[in-house]
Amino acid sequence: MADIQDKVQKWLADEGYFRQKVPDENSNFHFIINYPESHVIDVIQPKGKDDMVVIGCATNVSPEHLSQMKKMNSDEKEEFIWEFRFALNGLMVDFQIQHPENVLQSYVVSSEIYEDGLTKDRLISSVKSIFRAKLQGLWKIQEKFGEVEKESSHPDGMYV
Repeated sequence: MADIQDKVQKWLADEGYFRQKVPDENSNFHFIINYPESHVIDVIQPKGKDDMVVIGCATNVSPEHLSQMKKMNSDEKEEFIWEFRFALNGLMVDFQIQHPENVLQSYVVSSEIYEDGLTKDRLISSVKSIFRAKLQGLWKIQEKFGEVEKESSHPDGMYV
């Protein structure tokens, strides 16, 4: 277990992505990384999954976009949720979306790597895939509802 943690931390540090280790009672280790610089991604080994590493990123929808989504009629809301699902599904990542009453509030994209496939190449490729999936979601929102001023983002939080 420590071997995987040490390898993963070293590889992330070698590439300049490692930011910090955070306490997490549900994991053997939990790293916060930046890729690219201002985007936060989590690298975790869940307790009970000593042969697996999860790379994931959670994103909250901005209040400005939420407000615009709530103004849509029910058919438009449902159509947007389906478009969003299809956009993420084509990226070979796992995802969960929170969309009560078809208003997208947040989404999480993740990928798993098992020990027998854990290499530096696979780890870094997975980090980049997770970022691209996050970006795909952001672009889909921006395409439909426009961009939001930078001041409303939270670059230091787990959710950006």
